[in-house]
Amino acid sequence: MGIDLPVVWFAIIVFGLMMYVIMDGFDLGIGILFPFVRDRDSRDVMVNTVAPVWDGNETWLVLGGAGLMAAFPLAYAVVLSALYLPLLLMLLGLIWRGVAFEFRFKADESHRPFWDKAFMAGSYVATFFQGVALGAFLNGFNVRNGTFVGGAFDWLTPFSLFTGLGLIVAYALLGVTWLIIKTEGFIHDRMVVLARPVTLVLLVVIAIVSAWTPLAHLGIAQRWFNWPNIAFFAPVPLLVLLTGYGLVRSLRGGDPGATPFILALCLLFLGYSGLGISVWPNIIPPGITIREAAAPPQSMGFALVGALLIIPFILAYTAWSYYVFRGKVRQGEGYH
Repeated sequence: MGIDLPVVWFAIIVFGLMMYVIMDGFDLGIGILFPFVRDRDSRDVMVNTVAPVWDGNETWLVLGGAGLMAAFPLAYAVVLSALYLPLLLMLLGLIWRGVAFEFRFKADESHRPFWDKAFMAGSYVATFFQGVALGAFLNGFNVRNGTFVGGAFDWLTPFSLFTGLGLIVAYALLGVTWLIIKTEGFIHDRMVVLARPVTLVLLVVIAIVSAWTPLAHLGIAQRWFNWPNIAFFAPVPLLVLLTGYGLVRSLRGGDPGATPFILALCLLFLGYSGLGISVWPNIIPPGITIREAAAPPQSMGFALVGALLIIPFILAYTAWSYYVFRGKVRQGEGYH
């Protein structure tokens, strides 16, 4: 039996995007949390927790996009045509945030507040439009003969705007729990306090999206509640509640360590699995499957060789970077 190349490439793209959500999620979450920490020195510590590793996080976004272009060119063409504006705004937010990240350390005292606001704005804009793109993807695209025939603002719906706001909450939780691991003193205590309401708000967001999605999309409702998908989907709401409860409980007393961050990642993974169940086996909702959108087998096989060579190097480099810069970050000091 040969390798099922469309399924393998779909798994690679899903893995790459999930790694991006994990790695860049808490990174963007730090900018999202800036309004809740006014002290300049505390903000410096927050940024320093990701300063050595942040610019490698977008590698996974590039991998997901390049993989989509190589393995599913039809999906790449449709998605970029349909989501051109939100993806452009997301990239502009990431660029502006990256500029602010560097300039806020080099600016004089009179300009530091401007770059702090720029860092916040870039984080919010990039995260919001990532969520908008996700919501628009779930809504589906108007495709005829392999070409997107919808309007330039089809992505602008109440559901996509809500998923944009929901992703801000999700990344804020990743940022909060990351800072619980990496900081101490005032910032650590402040993050522990913030983590509880952020978790509860995220659970409400998940509940609303979980109810809204099948009500607004009949095709997704059929996938959720038909056999065998329902066997995979049924445990997800219970697991979300148990994970949320465990996260809140882990914040009681003492230093919770990495437990809240791990449980926050579990919440995002559960949401990601729900997304997978909602669209599978389609790669262009509502009706184009991964096999219909796949590139020729020769192209997919050739690209797969390169992907299997480079992904282990990316994983090794990422793991080594986080290992080298492990430990707490303290005000005015390096890593300990």
